[in-house]
Amino acid sequence: MHEIIFVILGFVVGVVVGITGIGGGVLMAPSLILLGVEPIIAIGTDLLYAAITKGLGAYFHNKKGNVDKNIALKLFFGSFPAIILGAIILRVVNRDEINSLLTIMLSIILILTSIINLKKEFFYSYRKKCSSKILLFFGFIVGLVVQFTSIGSGVLITFALMNFTDLSSREIIGTSLFYGLLLTFFSSLNYMSLGNVDYMLALLLILGTVPGVYLGSIINSKIKPKNLRKIISIMILIVGIIILVKQIVRQL
Repeated sequence: MHEIIFVILGFVVGVVVGITGIGGGVLMAPSLILLGVEPIIAIGTDLLYAAITKGLGAYFHNKKGNVDKNIALKLFFGSFPAIILGAIILRVVNRDEINSLLTIMLSIILILTSIINLKKEFFYSYRKKCSSKILLFFGFIVGLVVQFTSIGSGVLITFALMNFTDLSSREIIGTSLFYGLLLTFFSSLNYMSLGNVDYMLALLLILGTVPGVYLGSIINSKIKPKNLRKIISIMILIVGIIILVKQIVRQL
């Protein structure tokens, strides 16, 4: 695949993220797989890509005081055992079996996260103060999901913070980015140690993403992002179903 395709992919994902605030994880890994990248390489590369892009976002939000490090660190402490567990599984399970498992898990998470995005208003009335135990639990579950699919540090944690904490919208975004930085970076180390990261591919994606996010942030001020989020969630749902069906047919 010609390099320009991946730069364009990074640009498109960047625009979506800039407009809606979602889409980085749930669009990048499945798009790479659909473009022919091996699932384990796609996820490992996406984790490194996410760590870099989330790091930039977390830096700027932290400067504005929008990061609750206490909540973010509690989430990460819950995720750390999941990262260790993931490292063990990646080393003992056959590569072909991992690729098959990752593809199925990825499609299921895409379907679930799209449904959450479409129906999240239903959960708002259940908002309550979040205890340390709940944060640790969410951290572990999301850590396990991200370790094997590269999806969740954004959409799943944002969903949890919106419904189980009293953080403002800006604090939710900043805290989610800071937690996502920690989680994706340490998760990517597992894939790096096994040679399952394409560094040139990550660079090409980032080259496209930076201007894409900038353009998306400009477009964001001119249109209603809520409607776009619904459209993107439907697109994610469709992509998840397509990947799941293709994988099931391949195994028959």
